[in-house]
Amino acid sequence: MIFLIDHNLKGHALIFFGAIASQGWLDVVPIRFVTFLEMELSIDSDDRTVWQLAQENQMVLLTANRSMKGKDSLEQVMREENTSASLPVVTISNADRLLNDSEYRNRCIESLIEIVLDIDSYRGARQIFIP
Repeated sequence: MIFLIDHNLKGHALIFFGAIASQGWLDVVPIRFVTFLEMELSIDSDDRTVWQLAQENQMVLLTANRSMKGKDSLEQVMREENTSASLPVVTISNADRLLNDSEYRNRCIESLIEIVLDIDSYRGARQIFIP
């Protein structure tokens, strides 16, 4: 499963991915994190562009704070474009705790692994908050 890491989570993603790897999950579940830079996506791209790119490339967007207001907000895009085949957006409920609280980080990992292992059950779900 490929996760598109929102530009504001680059540092968080390194720690998160490192924790996933150190627990041995990468030996069991194929997980890859890609950045906006790798996808040649501007950090000031609107939510519609980000969501569409993720869907077109079969990636799950991993975010912490996408916009909820406006015609190109993540919420509006999901309302208009989400289908039963769409991959969900995974939102880390508390990005600061992900960095500073290993128990919270482990709960986020458990939630993320559950999503990856049963991704078809999460299609069409729009947005999933972890943990």
